[in-house]
Amino acid sequence: MSTQNPYKKKFSKNKVLESTWTWIFRFATYFIILCATYLFGDILVKGSKTIFKPDFPFINTTFLTKSPQTLHVFEKKEIMYQIDDLKYEIEDAEIIIEDDKPSPEILNGLNSKILAWQKEIKVLDKKRKETRFLYDNDDFRELEEPPNKKLYKHSTYAYSGGGIFPAIAGTLLLVIGSMTIALTLGVSSAIFMSEYSKPGTTLNLIRLSIINLAGVPSIVFGLFGFGLFVIFLDWNVSLLAGCFTLAFMVLPIIIAASEESLKSIPTGFREASLALGASKWTMIRTNVIPYALPGILTSSVLGIARVAGETAPIMFTAAYALRDQLPWEDLENIQDFFFQGVMALPYHIYVVSSKIPQNEYTQSMQYGTALVFMGIVLGIALTSIVLRIKMRKKYKW
Repeated sequence: MSTQNPYKKKFSKNKVLESTWTWIFRFATYFIILCATYLFGDILVKGSKTIFKPDFPFINTTFLTKSPQTLHVFEKKEIMYQIDDLKYEIEDAEIIIEDDKPSPEILNGLNSKILAWQKEIKVLDKKRKETRFLYDNDDFRELEEPPNKKLYKHSTYAYSGGGIFPAIAGTLLLVIGSMTIALTLGVSSAIFMSEYSKPGTTLNLIRLSIINLAGVPSIVFGLFGFGLFVIFLDWNVSLLAGCFTLAFMVLPIIIAASEESLKSIPTGFREASLALGASKWTMIRTNVIPYALPGILTSSVLGIARVAGETAPIMFTAAYALRDQLPWEDLENIQDFFFQGVMALPYHIYVVSSKIPQNEYTQSMQYGTALVFMGIVLGIALTSIVLRIKMRKKYKW
């Protein structure tokens, strides 16, 4: 009689291979999570330094409520000059001005063609105790008397000062406008294909085309919107052109997800409504769409995430690098609200991080903007998720 334990694990080549692949997939998943955690954690840590501050009210309201400004930095570094066998030292100093138009008092005498450095120097040679002043105008000239004003080297960093409120407002308007257009057209198309159209080759080709459109790069949609809305329809770079371009970009996702959600509703719901004498549209409106809303809202979450994060379509059709005026300011008629360009957070991040020289000032701006952008996208997505949960609780089947 055999005494071997029948429940003892038996090792085989297939089980070892399966275990190996399981651990490979597990490590790949953990690696992706680790990379995402590092990326978002880096933005959170560095962006928090810009958005939050140690004193009350603990939030940098200037950054969240002001327009972007050019940052002017007037600085004087410690430099040694050798003139006539004597060493001259320039002392450290720095002035930072956060304004597009510094006051004339500050800029007076600071023309880069005339001067570069503050000219107070100290003679280091022990034999000479007097203080001299050096004036820099392509060549060095010694002055017996100091100039009336202190002079500094002037550096300018575009879009690195002020705040991002116009970009926040523009991003919200683009997301709301594009999602309104996309959900209206997408859900309508999904209802037609699911409830009214006849199955066949034509419908299959339409569905295949929609699936292919979902994989088209965003730059193609940007060029399409630029050619159609900006040039052909003469809408110029405007909020309306950007909304329609972004709506067409996410339309395939919303149509596909909405149609699948409508098709998942049991046929018995339709038959019961029709048997009671309801028209087809009444049946769709009362017995199909309400129960399909959670799935439709799921597609809207995906659409919002893509709409808010795209740079190329916004850059071609809607966004300016800098626009202080908000869309609702100084309107002569309602049309002006839609036919004007706006700022947008993704395009602002692109400009600050790639179009101007990188330094300590631009870093705080781009990380702070990225953190605010993530918070806005998260807030809009959470709103859709909460609505979806409420719909699921309300319409159970």
